[in-house]
Amino acid sequence: MAGRGSSELADGRGLLPLSYRLCYHFDMAQRQKRSISLPPDLASAIDQAAARDGATFSAWLAETATRRLRLEAGRRAIAEWESENGPLTPDEIADGLARARALLGRSVLDAPAQQPASSKR
Repeated sequence: MAGRGSSELADGRGLLPLSYRLCYHFDMAQRQKRSISLPPDLASAIDQAAARDGATFSAWLAETATRRLRLEAGRRAIAEWESENGPLTPDEIADGLARARALLGRSVLDAPAQQPASSKR
C-alpha cells in the first residue's frame, strides 16, 4: 500500500476515515451535559461575564462553581480546625490573610473586611 505513509493502520487495513484522523483526541476532557433553568437576567449577566473573560457560558459557570466549592471547602477546613484547636487568634488571621494576598498578588488595600470562617456557615 504505497503512498499511504504513517497514516496506514499497523495491520495494513488502510486509512482511518478522515474525520477520525483529524478530530479524535485521546486526551479529551470528560464532560457531563446538564440542562439548567435560569432567570433571564441572570443568564444575560453570565453571557456578558463570559464574553468579557473570553469564555463560553459553560466554561464560565464551571470555573465559578469550582471557585465556590474551593472556598466552601476551605471554610469547612478552618471551622473544623477551630473546633479542635480553638478560634484563630487575630495575629493568625492577619498572617493567613497576608499569605493569601501575597499568593494572589494583591495588596492589603485590596482586601474587604473579613469575618472568621466559623461565622460563615
